[in-house]
Order: sequence, then C-alpha cells, then structure tokens
Amino acid sequence: MTLALEPSAPLVAAAQPTAAVDWHIVTGEYPPECGGVGDYSRLVATGLAAAGDSVTVWTPGGVTRPPADPGVTVRPLPDRYGWRSLRVLSRELDAAAAPRILVQYVPHAFGWKGGNFPFCFWLWRRKDRRPWVMFHEVAYPLVASESLERRTLARVNRLMARLVSRAAHRAFVSIPAWRPTVESLASAGTWIEWLPVPTTIPVVGDAAAIARVRSRYAGGRPLVGCFGTFGAHVRVLLRESLPLLAQQADCSILLIGKRSESIVNELTLRYPQLTGRVHATGALSAEEVSVHIHACDVMLQPYPDGVSTRRTSAMAALAHERALVTTSGALTEAFWALDHAAILVPAAESAALATGVAVLLADPIRRTQLGSRALALYRSRFDVMHTVKALRRLS
Repeated sequence: MTLALEPSAPLVAAAQPTAAVDWHIVTGEYPPECGGVGDYSRLVATGLAAAGDSVTVWTPGGVTRPPADPGVTVRPLPDRYGWRSLRVLSRELDAAAAPRILVQYVPHAFGWKGGNFPFCFWLWRRKDRRPWVMFHEVAYPLVASESLERRTLARVNRLMARLVSRAAHRAFVSIPAWRPTVESLASAGTWIEWLPVPTTIPVVGDAAAIARVRSRYAGGRPLVGCFGTFGAHVRVLLRESLPLLAQQADCSILLIGKRSESIVNELTLRYPQLTGRVHATGALSAEEVSVHIHACDVMLQPYPDGVSTRRTSAMAALAHERALVTTSGALTEAFWALDHAAILVPAAESAALATGVAVLLADPIRRTQLGSRALALYRSRFDVMHTVKALRRLS
C-alpha cells in the first residue's frame, strides 16, 4: 500500500519491536569517505546498533580504516558494485537467516558513472528477500536542452530507478517531492513513506574553540555563516547576494566547507571591497564544522530548488540553534513556512536574501527566537532517533 502522509508530517514511530533485527545496509559510500549519504548511513547504522540490533554495512572496497563503532560491522566489497561485489553480496545474504536489507540509493553512488544497471537488476532479482530502499535521489532529471550524454544518463537512471522501486518491499524518500516519481515507477502496493534526513554534523559545545573562531573571523562584527560544498548553482546565489549583504550590514562572512576558498577568491577578485570581510575555512572535520557554525550569528543557506529536508546543511543550522535565512522553491515542504523556523525568500531574489540576513543582524531578540524555533523544529521532526525508531517499528 502507499501511505498518504501530509507534507508536513514525517514518519513518526510508536512502539518498538522486542526482537533484534539483522540489518544489512548497502551503501555507495561510508566514512572516512566524504559524502552526505555515507555520513547518513553511519548515523543510521550506529543508531540501530545502539538500539540493540545487529548491523552490517556493505560498502565499496578501498575504504581505509572505517570507524570502529560499537555493534557495527563494516564489510568492504572487492569493487564498486561490479560483478565481484554482487557475487559476494549474493553469497553472504543467502547465508544470513533473516537479513533486513536496507539500500541507501543514489544512482551515481554505485559507480559506472551513474549507470550501474547490473546492480539494479541484481537488486530486482533479490526482491524475494523483501529489500527496503531509501531514495536520497531518484534519477538525473531529463531536460531537453541538455547534452545527449546527459539525456542518455537521465533515461538510464530512470530505468535503474524502475528496477530498484519494483524490487523494494518498502521505499522511503528523503523529501515528499520524490514520492510521485517513485510511485510512478514502483509496483502496485509498494509501501512508500517520507523519512527525513537528519544533520550529519554532531553538535559540539566547546566554548573556548567557538570563541577562537569568532576572534579569528568576526573582527568585532556580527558573523554570518554559510555551510556546504558550494556547488555551481549555490555559488551563483552567493555571488549575487553576498556583495549586497556587505552593503546593507557591517558584518563578516564565513564560508564553511569544501571549495569555500575558491568562491572567496572569486568574490574578492570581483569585489575588492570584500577583502578582509569574507573568509573561507576549506574542508573541515565534522566537529570543526560544528564549532564554526556555533560561532556564527546567522546562517545563510541558499538553494536553487529551495530548502528541503534532504539538505543536511540546513539541518545543521537548525540543530545548532542558529537563525536561518534560506530560499523557497519547488522542493520546499509546507512546514518551513508554517512553523516559522526560518526566514524564507524566493531563490531568484538575491536582494531579499541579503535583506533577510541584515534584518536579523539588527534584531538580536528576533534572532534568538528564530534560533529557538529552529532547534525545536529539528528535535521534533528530524533527529536521527526518529529515523531509527521508525525503521525498528516497521521491522
């Protein structure tokens, strides 16, 4: 059956099972490899293990020294879900008495340049084992104006998603917007639910370290942060909004994460007046990211398709009780506006983004209230324990 949930209501668990479950998490990445799906997989694995379940994580070979988390066994495969890996998985899962297979699905995470059709066919052949699939993404979008290569990839991805959807006994989506696509591809009667993604950044309350970050970057001004990996579309929004923000408010700006240095270089080359006011951290550990987010007064997190529950950078801002200014768009769920836990502006309005941040910087009381609502929203909907409880209840 397809479970009809309101867009503002993620899956909420009730009673817990009494028997332990033998989980086998199949993922395209796992720490210490960088990537949001890998970090998410670790959160779920450790949460299930802490609840008393048995957890085995299957991940591509080449992962060096995976974290030694209690109750979690990490099994490296001989390649990136090629024929050798599929033989190993078949043998080991057949030997397990009652494995609960949970696939963390992103089409490009399983190698073959996003076209690993054999893996998807293998999973479809395993449908008698009643696998569960978490769709972080479904398929590369088919856009007529893009290159033949991209359009071919989109079609291959859709065929892959059809096989995976029809293999799934239960399917989960990271945002409600993915549900119609999965429904259109899955077999009739497939159980489809929304399972929001929590932050992958642990909250670290190191007051001394936070003070050092502020001393280094704020320069006596309020500090505006932006955390992410700074892909091409986000860079455009920042290039448009940050110079306007610097005109409207006497603040310092801190870009946190991988590739942040290059965008600061772009900004200061184009706008020399930003030199000394816009800073970059480069890649940091999760603990260091937490300290830097804590040091900021406001977080500015623009997304071209709008904020949604798959955006772990936005989840990090909520979990750290930071006032958040972000964008609304096609993928934005209704609760963002209803719960008033962030300032939302249309993604195309760079001036409104800058003004939203400037207004919060000038109003510390509203800033504090917004941060408190952000944390309450995170705890009530997105904490990883909601995911763990839901998965265990359904098992």
